[in-house]
Amino acid sequence: MKATQKDFKSIAPRAVREARVFFLCGQDDAGIQDAAQLLVELLPDAGERIELAGADLRKDPARLGDEARSTSLFGGSRHILVRASGDEAHDAIEAMLQGESEPCPVIVMASSATDKSRTAKLLAGRPDALMAMFYPPDLRSVSSAVRDMAGAAGVKLGGDLAERIARAAALDTRIAASEVAKLALYLDATPQAPRTADAETFEAIGARTEDDGLMPLVNAVLSGDVQRLPGELRRMRELGLNPVGLLLAVERRAAQLAQLAAKIGRSGDIERFVEAETAARRIFFKDKGDILRQLQKWRGPRLSRLVEKLIGLHRALLANSQQAELLLAQGLTEIARVAAPRK
Repeated sequence: MKATQKDFKSIAPRAVREARVFFLCGQDDAGIQDAAQLLVELLPDAGERIELAGADLRKDPARLGDEARSTSLFGGSRHILVRASGDEAHDAIEAMLQGESEPCPVIVMASSATDKSRTAKLLAGRPDALMAMFYPPDLRSVSSAVRDMAGAAGVKLGGDLAERIARAAALDTRIAASEVAKLALYLDATPQAPRTADAETFEAIGARTEDDGLMPLVNAVLSGDVQRLPGELRRMRELGLNPVGLLLAVERRAAQLAQLAAKIGRSGDIERFVEAETAARRIFFKDKGDILRQLQKWRGPRLSRLVEKLIGLHRALLANSQQAELLLAQGLTEIARVAAPRK
């Protein structure tokens, strides 16, 4: 079975009944995590969760099959969640599928893989597997998702505020969901007793916008502004900004740059292209200058290496949450130095 973010929710209920392996790939990390959570919620009996790393499965491909066919410590059902990069889990999945008995549900989150990867091709034609591709979201789709979240929480809001929340969340639906939850709590809103939110309400809950929250640091890093970076990192510590949330914002911009760079090609006129995308409202006018500078720095192999660096940094933060702030500061400084103008 195959799916994209457009039809995933309609396919997922059937998939959890028929499939045992779910391969979620693409550049939309938030969408992949949302999809994984939905699959777990739809499982008739999710039971115990076992989390495995793709790097470990690459070293020991037999481990996935062993875990998928093992009995839970408490004798109940179980499911496996794998966080992988690219095709790290390919050999492990292939070996597991060759087993005789039915495995427990295995959900693979591979944010750096695509529907052309070896793992995707392995699973695409199988009736007992689901391969879903998640592309980077655009402002319109995230704004629509914000309105849906708000409606489900009993919060009425207009399109302008939904768009503002989407921008403030750097197009990350997980961050947007937390903002909607804060609005509902502040307004004492429920689906049975809905309340209307406006710009003043949003400001009252202390939500940070792109002007005073995440994006100044993102732009300092990807634009190579090493002079401004120390002040932004200090502000990160003073405000207690979440390291993973900040990294997700950098990943979002990197994914946007990758999408734009693919449209430009090797010999395109970057300035003219950015002007056209801004006029078409695919680039927010306030982001125009930053995106132009960053596209001039991050293209081709250099952009690919940036994405790989961010994936590795994300893993490091999740594996060592106590040192997340320090690891993030070190990683972002390294990226900024690469982007800085050569003297």
